[in-house]
Amino acid sequence: MAGYGDLLRTPGVLRMISAQLVARFPNGMISLVILLHIEGITGSYGAAGIVLAAVSIGQAIAGPVTSRWMGRWGMRRVLTLTTLVSAASLLGIAFLVSPVPVYVVLGFIAGMSTPPIVSAVRTIYPKLVNSKQLTGLYSLDASLQEIIWILAPVLITFVATQAGTVVGLVLVVVILLSGCAWFILSPEVGRVRIPRSKRSLGKVLARPPILLATVIGFLLIGSFSAVEASVVATFSHGGVEAGLVLAVFSVGSLAGGLAFGHLPMGRWAMVRRLAVVAFGLVLTTLWVNVWWISATLFVAGIGIAPALGVLSAMTTASVKFSDTAEAFGWVGTGQLIGAAVGSAVAGFLIDGPGGVTAAYASAAAFCALALLVALVFVRHQPDLRERGASPIPDTEPVQTIG
Repeated sequence: MAGYGDLLRTPGVLRMISAQLVARFPNGMISLVILLHIEGITGSYGAAGIVLAAVSIGQAIAGPVTSRWMGRWGMRRVLTLTTLVSAASLLGIAFLVSPVPVYVVLGFIAGMSTPPIVSAVRTIYPKLVNSKQLTGLYSLDASLQEIIWILAPVLITFVATQAGTVVGLVLVVVILLSGCAWFILSPEVGRVRIPRSKRSLGKVLARPPILLATVIGFLLIGSFSAVEASVVATFSHGGVEAGLVLAVFSVGSLAGGLAFGHLPMGRWAMVRRLAVVAFGLVLTTLWVNVWWISATLFVAGIGIAPALGVLSAMTTASVKFSDTAEAFGWVGTGQLIGAAVGSAVAGFLIDGPGGVTAAYASAAAFCALALLVALVFVRHQPDLRERGASPIPDTEPVQTIG
């Protein structure tokens, strides 16, 4: 914790972490409030699911593209444009009474215009701290993002059920605009200039560590989505128990990140962290009981933030600075696809003869596959214990504004 204190005292770090957390806070609210809103209008969870799928598809497509745009037109321009379009799309969903296809289009636009805050902030981090501090900063970032998943669903559920889903969507837009404005106007965003990449779109995936991070992220987030679907199906379709159990999962991740995220990241760091997550998820299959599931998910959660910290560090350390934003965009796209696949697989199994036990097993299987991939391709994971996680320097100077 002393190391994290030193990080937060570094000029600009606390501001960047705080601003990006507020800007990303709506990510923990949008899916749930759109689900409740569209179901309330149409009376169909199927229609709501189609709209949510459109949002996810838009996000998956846009991630690498909008991230790459920041090197062409600058972070502030891209973030401002995407923020305004996303806010307008969400307000359209809130106030328009339309056929389902219109909501699908608006959802797709909202997804496509999701501000690339993650790619932006993780591109800025290497300019705020030295290479040895960067791995700890990524772990701290991964840990603190759990605050979003602990608080945001509870807040939006309360607002949507007490004041209505329209008010809930407006609240999402207000937080989105406020958080993104804070982030965009931060001086660190204005100082850093991403050089224009000389590679064509997608070439960054030819680097083994980036492809590996994308695949592991796909499988790891797939396991989380399967867990979420399993928990909701187990405890009365989103009752208070489900929310509390998922909060425990996030608290475990927060605790693990703060306790162990600062440890050195060698080639085997990802394997060790994924082993903890897989162990906890395997235990969930043994007994469907609220206390047992909570305890085992807490154990699994201990490895999550440290594993995500390794993903970020290996991504940054494996590409040139001009390619970092696009690389994070591809890793994010892999995670979004993993979330959709994990939910679909778990939902199919919940409706089958195996029920929720089979769904919990699918979550464990997703994570076990991630562990296997990390183990088989361990030589492609950078050893960051000595050199740190700074990106490979570009051949041309990076302009900054003092």
